[in-house]
Amino acid sequence: MSDEVERIKAVYRRRMDLDLSKRYSPFSPGELYTLQRREQAIVHLLRRAGITDLAALRVLEVGCGRGRPLADWTRWGASARNLHGIDIMEPFIRQAVDLLPRATLVVGSANRLPFPDRSFDIVAQLTMFTSILDRAMRRAAAAEMQRVLAPAGAILWYDFRYPSPFNRDVRPVRLREIRALFPDWRIDSVTTTLLPPLARRLARISFGACAFLESALPPLRSHHLALLTRPG
Repeated sequence: MSDEVERIKAVYRRRMDLDLSKRYSPFSPGELYTLQRREQAIVHLLRRAGITDLAALRVLEVGCGRGRPLADWTRWGASARNLHGIDIMEPFIRQAVDLLPRATLVVGSANRLPFPDRSFDIVAQLTMFTSILDRAMRRAAAAEMQRVLAPAGAILWYDFRYPSPFNRDVRPVRLREIRALFPDWRIDSVTTTLLPPLARRLARISFGACAFLESALPPLRSHHLALLTRPG
């Protein structure tokens, strides 16, 4: 798996060299639309599961990047002291520390999480698994997420369900694979997020039109959003 870790690092170093982060600026209408809709969908899913008081919950994001999605949890009521993040890219973690100085943020890999068993009430991953092409590493990462999750905890999952025709460095995770990675778990899953190329174009004209297409045409939703809990 060390080869896969080095491959992923090389991919993100290339992305840094190309300064692709500007594509994901909230000042881009398409990105702002996507971020707002993702937040709505996540909060709705948590509420449906009865998870509405986050103040005392310990949250880990695996593949936290620069920390922006992890920071969302404070707006939803979580304490920054209870937030934890891990990413294989040290430059990303340095930026995350600047954003969330009270959180616990470490450099490391998803297949070897440096946390004790049953440490977290919520373990989240947002578009991290699609960056892992090696099936063995995917299984190891899923096993580690299960290991560090408290018995009554939940895994929040958000990732691509379609392949990217322009990016060979990612591979989608379909619902059947999520079920295979977490056998016998309860999975509350929805499809969400208007196809990014379409959202980038249409959001410049109308957020309402984006929302209509996303709601009316399920095949245009590019991601699975799911909350996973243990059986029993």
